[in-house]
Amino acid sequence: MQIRCMCLLLFKVKVISENLKVEKDIKYRCYLFSLMVINFLKAGKWDSLSLVIVKQLMRSASSVGANVIEAKNSSSRIEFKRYYEIALKSSKESKYWICLLRDGFEKVDVELNNILKEADEISRILAASVIKLKKIKQQIQKTIIVK
Repeated sequence: MQIRCMCLLLFKVKVISENLKVEKDIKYRCYLFSLMVINFLKAGKWDSLSLVIVKQLMRSASSVGANVIEAKNSSSRIEFKRYYEIALKSSKESKYWICLLRDGFEKVDVELNNILKEADEISRILAASVIKLKKIKQQIQKTIIVK
C-alpha cells in the first residue's frame, strides 16, 4: 500500500525507503487501517446500492481511530475505557460492513480480505484492552471495599 501523505506531527511516522515503519501502537494501526479502507474504496466502482454500504464502512472504519485518539486524550480512566469501548464497537461494525461487501456484492478480493483481517486484529487488541481496564476497575473497587 502506497501512502503519500502522513500526519507526521500527530503520528510520528518514519518513512524509510518507501517502507512504512511504525511503532506497535494501536493508534498507528487504526490510522493505517483507515487508510487501507480509503484506498480500497477509492479504487472500486460502486453502484447506488453498494454505495450505501461503502459509506457506512467509511464512517465506521474512520471512527475506530478517532475514538482511540480521543481515548489517548481523555481526562480519566473511565473516559479512556469508554472511548476504547466505542472504538471496539466501531471496529466490529467495520467487520460487518466488510463482510456485507464481500458476500452481498461478491467482492472477492485479496485486499478486502487483508482489510478484514486487520479489522479483526484491531478488534482483538481493543477487546483485550477493555477487558484489562475492567479488571483494573474491579481490583480498585475491591481495594476500596476492603479498607
